[in-house]
Amino acid sequence: MTLRDWRVLDARVWGVIGIAAMLNLARFGEGFLVIRMRDAGFGEELAPMALVLMSLAFTLTAYPVGWWADRIARRSLLLTGVMLLIVADLVFAFVPGRLGAAIGVVFWGVHLGFTQGLLSAMLSDVAPKALRGSAFGVFHLVSGAALLVASVAAGALWQWQGAQAMFLVAATVAVLAALSMATARRS
Repeated sequence: MTLRDWRVLDARVWGVIGIAAMLNLARFGEGFLVIRMRDAGFGEELAPMALVLMSLAFTLTAYPVGWWADRIARRSLLLTGVMLLIVADLVFAFVPGRLGAAIGVVFWGVHLGFTQGLLSAMLSDVAPKALRGSAFGVFHLVSGAALLVASVAAGALWQWQGAQAMFLVAATVAVLAALSMATARRS
């Protein structure tokens, strides 16, 4: 990809990339889910089951959401996914113990099922065919950078103010992302 290719990507492509960046700033690496499970009482040996539970919820959600995305507005489904992320963060922040951690992980996985495939489909819809690979490369570069920033910030916040504060800040960023998406001009 050359610098010229970046300029050829239109506002619709950058809009999807921007949405993905906002969502990744509202979340963080799944390693924090493992730590939350451990802290909730699952112990070192069972805490990694958070990833299994999250992946199961993601897997069971992704196909139905993909089916719906072919029939109803993708934007609505994406906003639903962001709302599920907000619920996951609030459950992590306010529901104590093993049950709270497990429910939060399930909501996190369902959120992924609602957002990850949709973002790729939305990008594919708007990217010029000749630059689709480049568009996906930029999409993943920006998404990864946003996730890295979010993870570093989440780790610092967890250390400084604790898990509850970190999840509340993440929920707040997700609310801002949802409001931004809901009020953005449709293209």
